[in-house]
Amino acid sequence: MRKPICATLAVMMSLLFSPLSQAGQAWESYKTRFFKPEGRIVDTGNGDVSHTEGQGFAMLMAVANNDKATFDKLWQWTDSTLKNKENGLFYWRYNPGESNPVADKNNASDGDVLIAWALLKADTRWHDKRYSTASDAITKSLIAHNMIRYAGYRVMLPGVQGFNLDSEVVLNPSYFVFPAWQAFADRSHQKVWRELIRDGQRLLGKMGSGKANLPTDWVSLEAGGKLEPAKTWPPRMSYDAIRIPLYVAWSDKHSQLLTPWRTWFNQFSREQTPAWVNVTTNEYAPYMMEGGLLAVRDLTMGQSSREPEITAKDDYYSASLKMLVWLAEQ
Repeated sequence: MRKPICATLAVMMSLLFSPLSQAGQAWESYKTRFFKPEGRIVDTGNGDVSHTEGQGFAMLMAVANNDKATFDKLWQWTDSTLKNKENGLFYWRYNPGESNPVADKNNASDGDVLIAWALLKADTRWHDKRYSTASDAITKSLIAHNMIRYAGYRVMLPGVQGFNLDSEVVLNPSYFVFPAWQAFADRSHQKVWRELIRDGQRLLGKMGSGKANLPTDWVSLEAGGKLEPAKTWPPRMSYDAIRIPLYVAWSDKHSQLLTPWRTWFNQFSREQTPAWVNVTTNEYAPYMMEGGLLAVRDLTMGQSSREPEITAKDDYYSASLKMLVWLAEQ
């Protein structure tokens, strides 16, 4: 009689310590740290504001962890508090400390994309067409208000306002959420999404700057097609740009677009990888990657076997990157 009992115990232990179990524990930790009961995610590294990026991140996590109750709270708060009824997109930032928490009426296209993608996944998981209908409305608004043709490329502007400067457009390549764009292309069969993916990849392949040969957080695309670091931001591969290899690997872990990142990371031992690099001066950050930044490095290098663990050292962004890397690996 002992054999079946041992076998049962072995199965139970393997389930208990499986990556899914570990990820579930991480999700509970994430919620404890960053989820407010009304349904918003707080950016603890940025004055406890909320933004559409964080709402989208957490909605994806909730679907992956089969947590419909939390998903619905996140979506209901986002839809009721951040929705811009004039264009069907979302105000990018909510600051509870201001008399008007959504004073800035601009959107952030990556936040809109993440929310729409999470809604699409929610319908697949929970079979509720209201989610995919809402997703379709958001993607339709993105096409209408954020997508343009410029310098021979189909591009998605980072926001409706302030990024098309006529003689140039300013792009944020960490907003190129390739796996989401692919999901929209698969659902709608609209040519515009395939063009966006193709041209986003073409642009990324040309964005490398300086000795590091990496894209900066913000990039200027001139009318003649020239690409260079955007003038109004530091010319760094930093906390925005680290999401570029995350989304590339999430879409295709064998993509050639990961090569410059692997080349750069390979110069350093894991624990001695600088948190940012100035591509103009080749100056490195005086502090090293840790937490979520290292999780993205591991994913990029094909070394990512660690289950997510949210620690007291992780702020909102670090914890989010850890969870997103886990999602990318599934």
